[in-house]
Amino acid sequence: MELREPIERLIRNPREFTQHLNFPDPSQLRIYDETLRDGEQMPGVCYTPDQKYEIAKHLADIGVHIISVGFPAASAGDRKTLQMVMEGKQKGDLANVEIVVMCRSNRKDIDVTIEALQEVGISPSEVTFFIFTSGSDLHLKYKIGKTLLRLEAKDESEWLDLPLEFYRNANIHLQCDAIRHARERGVTMIEFGAEDGSRGDVNYFIEYFKAGIAAGGNRPAWPDTVGCLTPEATRWYCTRIVSAMPKDVPLLNHFHNDYGLGTINCITALACGFRVFSATANGYGERAGNVPLHQVMTALNVLYGIEVPGFKYHKLRELARFMERMSGVPIQQHEPIIGEKVFAHESGIHTHAMLIDRRMYEAVPASLVGGDMSFVYGKHSGVAIVEDALRKHEAQLATAGVSIDADLVTRTTNEIKRLREERAESSKSVETIEVYEEAMRQLSISEEEVAEIAIALGRPETVAT
Repeated sequence: MELREPIERLIRNPREFTQHLNFPDPSQLRIYDETLRDGEQMPGVCYTPDQKYEIAKHLADIGVHIISVGFPAASAGDRKTLQMVMEGKQKGDLANVEIVVMCRSNRKDIDVTIEALQEVGISPSEVTFFIFTSGSDLHLKYKIGKTLLRLEAKDESEWLDLPLEFYRNANIHLQCDAIRHARERGVTMIEFGAEDGSRGDVNYFIEYFKAGIAAGGNRPAWPDTVGCLTPEATRWYCTRIVSAMPKDVPLLNHFHNDYGLGTINCITALACGFRVFSATANGYGERAGNVPLHQVMTALNVLYGIEVPGFKYHKLRELARFMERMSGVPIQQHEPIIGEKVFAHESGIHTHAMLIDRRMYEAVPASLVGGDMSFVYGKHSGVAIVEDALRKHEAQLATAGVSIDADLVTRTTNEIKRLREERAESSKSVETIEVYEEAMRQLSISEEEVAEIAIALGRPETVAT
């Protein structure tokens, strides 16, 4: 029906409460997709190079600006993926996408990656190298501390006694040496960052970023590796980092979703002045995953009025279905924006209102993200939605000699409710969940299988007599 008043008079626009925020110009924002790297680190997920290439094409098509293709020094498959992606880029499949490779802060990782590029005639200047180390004192001393000791020619016996300041300085030396080496080998675009930024000292990170830029780095990356940031902490850190860095330096946030706060933390960082943000398709990633691409893009658009030019919002649900099939990992049906049933309605109260105007209960515009409103009939259905369904099939009913009246609508509604409860009693939900869980277990290699593999490989050969 036609509303008599403008919609702005009938409901509050959520942008009223966000329009004061000072985001970078949307044309300056860069979507950095980590589906092929961090997304694949989700337990049970593994992609072949051919699959990664297909995923990369879908990501490029939807409008991401940057794609991380993995860790070439650690995997022959990632080296093959890098080669395929770069060849595809030359053919035009991924023409406008920046390609990122990941390297630890050591010369070997950088050299192996460059060799993989040279094998297919690609210059290292055509790829961005993400060179990373650690950042929090916990990681610096107790995770990579022995590596830093060797770098500084210290004896391992000094490990626990040396102060944190030693490890902080040694880490900067490690990072800057790797950046300079990459530059010497012909790399021109260098992203750099340190794990566990959200639990590190902000002043140390500022020092670390400035040193990396001076050594030849281009794009500092600040991560919430364990997903523990709150929006308040994000704003505290990010305002300090942004204010301390040169205005022309593009800052990248890389957040995880352990508390379900990845999306709002990412948006908060952008409102503080970060211009590059990482996400993954379907939110796949380690533990609880990364910032879900569908959530951050749709929330920025609808709730904050930030529309990234060239991004195909209407393909988000299509991408979600594609990724489910590539990964073997389904997403829950009520996952925001892309869940199979998020635009479906059953409750009589809701369905009656949706027949009047879909904005009654639709805060996310279904058409924006490639969705369609639908109705599900069951225990909670009301007579209004049942009558609406019958009216759509009025010709079919008339052919069968059935006319629609209030009595028929009521009896049909009651039968729907009875039938739905009957189906609930015979549901195979438990069996379905067990089948799913077993399928997920089979995607991974268990500890017992590791032992069996070692036995098969290490068993002494039996000498025939």
